[in-house]
Amino acid sequence: MELDPLLLSRLQFAFVVAFHAIFPVFTIGLASYIALLNGLFFKTENPAWDRLALFWTKVFAVVFGMGVVSGIVMSFQFGTNWSNFSHAASNFLGPVLSYEVVTAFFLEAAFLGVLLFGRGKVPQGVHLFAAIMVATGTFISSFWILSANSWMQTPAGVELIDGRFHVTDWSEAIFNPSFWYRFWHMVLASFLTGGFVVAGVSAWYLLIRRDVEANRKALSMCLWLLLVLTPAQAVLGDFHGLNTLEHQPTKVAAMEGNWERSSNVPLLLFALPDQEAQENRFEVGIPNLASLILTHHADGEVPGVSEVPPEEQPPVWLVFWSFRVMVGIGLAMIAVSLAGLWLRRGGRLYEHRGFLQLMRVMTVTPFIAVLAGWFVTETGRAPWLVYGMMTHAEGLTPSLTGGMALFTLIGYIGVYAVVFWAGVYYLTRVVRQGMLPDAPHDHEVERPKRPLSAAHVPFDDASRQPGRS
Repeated sequence: MELDPLLLSRLQFAFVVAFHAIFPVFTIGLASYIALLNGLFFKTENPAWDRLALFWTKVFAVVFGMGVVSGIVMSFQFGTNWSNFSHAASNFLGPVLSYEVVTAFFLEAAFLGVLLFGRGKVPQGVHLFAAIMVATGTFISSFWILSANSWMQTPAGVELIDGRFHVTDWSEAIFNPSFWYRFWHMVLASFLTGGFVVAGVSAWYLLIRRDVEANRKALSMCLWLLLVLTPAQAVLGDFHGLNTLEHQPTKVAAMEGNWERSSNVPLLLFALPDQEAQENRFEVGIPNLASLILTHHADGEVPGVSEVPPEEQPPVWLVFWSFRVMVGIGLAMIAVSLAGLWLRRGGRLYEHRGFLQLMRVMTVTPFIAVLAGWFVTETGRAPWLVYGMMTHAEGLTPSLTGGMALFTLIGYIGVYAVVFWAGVYYLTRVVRQGMLPDAPHDHEVERPKRPLSAAHVPFDDASRQPGRS
């Protein structure tokens, strides 16, 4: 059987992007949380904030490193697997990706060392400023990456002349029609990911009675954040869906499992899409709800997948089910946040073991939701690399063979498996060590009123200190 270089190249890029995406979506939210913790310690001098800041900075360092390592190869794949696309889109993507390096990477590189190793060695104000700059750098990086991706989804400000994209309006290209929806949707996803991870780890520490004071603060902060952001993400997702309906109607049709343009479309809770027959084999749905959500009218008209030729249709089953996984997890997040509010009002938030165990389980759910969302976004535009202007086949490297693509795919899987194992191993060590690894239970610890100096303590052992000057 002949190996298909196009299919293997798409699988390779999907694997690399999916593996990489789980790291920045966590570090973006975590960097802001670390900056907030440092700010609270700077203002109050409460050592609990300092212990939290130190612990989560260690976690950030490991995850940030994994993100850098896993993300480097993506730019190389543009040249090795998608050279036609790289040549065609270089007038836009080249400068945009360079802007990310010049702005975000330089900013993070300049201040990350101060954040990681400057504790006790620089004034608190300088250390706080470094934390803020690292957090700012993550947002700037997201800005440029999502601008590039959004342009591929909803291209604007360019002309395709002799197989090359020429920029006619930089503002239209950068701030393309779907950019702001995708940017804020991703920002909220990052905060939700960081919030659920911090809440889950804090819940586990409360279950084993580790540094109760600090982890009560952390859990409380995160649950207030999640209570606001989970419904906000649902509302923003609705606006994003309406924007997608306008610019990528076939993707929305695949998300809804709707094959023919029609009115009074039900919201399908379960279906078995059959791409070959252009229909669903089995359906369970709520009448008229899809029309109501997408058009705000119960009898509104929803586009169908069959409106475009089969060769221009995305894989409906993957888009359909990925969308439901994402939405289902989002609804679960809202429910958990409301449960936290109910327990808080009853004074049982920190003692309800069932809820604390639930928060531990919820730690992994935002990563699954993010991956499901990316599957919807990327597979939903297939077969277009630049929507409506360049297909995946047109962007592929002409000389690439199936054997070459398979070889590199296997290589990436092997290397990333090692990176993932090493990262999880060190993260597990950091989490098990905790904030006060050798301290007795919280009620036995005598807390200093003022933070102690940690200037003489190496970074790896600084977690044994309750504070810094």
